[in-house]
Amino acid sequence: MSISRRTARSVRILGVASATAALALGAAGNALACNISEFSAEAKCDGTKGIISVTDVDASGTKATVSVFLESNGADAKKVGEQDVAGSRQGVTITFAEDWKPNATYRVHVKAGNQVDKDIPTNVTAPSTACATESPSPSTSQTPKPSETPSSPASSGTPSANPSESESSAAPATPGDNAPSPAAGTSNLAETGANSNTPMIAGIAGALVVVGGGAVFLGMRRRGASKSS
Repeated sequence: MSISRRTARSVRILGVASATAALALGAAGNALACNISEFSAEAKCDGTKGIISVTDVDASGTKATVSVFLESNGADAKKVGEQDVAGSRQGVTITFAEDWKPNATYRVHVKAGNQVDKDIPTNVTAPSTACATESPSPSTSQTPKPSETPSSPASSGTPSANPSESESSAAPATPGDNAPSPAAGTSNLAETGANSNTPMIAGIAGALVVVGGGAVFLGMRRRGASKSS
């Protein structure tokens, strides 16, 4: 039995629609799949510190592991670090602290499940100028405070109540048994001149002065009388 034209036409339309749907689903799947082209990296400065930043714009949000390596003569010199990232349509950025040297080269590798396991096609090259260092702020010199001289305590005019050992009178030495004892009352009287011969000598000297004056007077009188005769 032959197929009618109407049936054939319906089958043809259904096939075209199925193929279109398959192509659409395939395109959507590819659009949501993680791709190495959705990753980019850059060496830059964060203030005075160098960093390597990696940005993931994978709209599917597939978790990916990013590894950064310092290159030297086409080989890995050291591994800078490794971090996980889940991208977004707006982009998610992760950073690796790295005190990079000018013109240094870095390789960035991305592993995202079974979809991506590649390096970012172009290696990262650091700028030719290092990050600027902070200039030290001039230290403010502090003027030292003058040392406070403690005021001396006010001198008191009142003598000390307790005499010092040097001012205290020493006890008189006890004379030995064989030493002659001084005559009683002679030492103090000798110092003041009492009980001495001074008054007697003064009296004799006064008498001699009187006698001498009388002799001179008489001699002058006799001499005048002899001249008048």
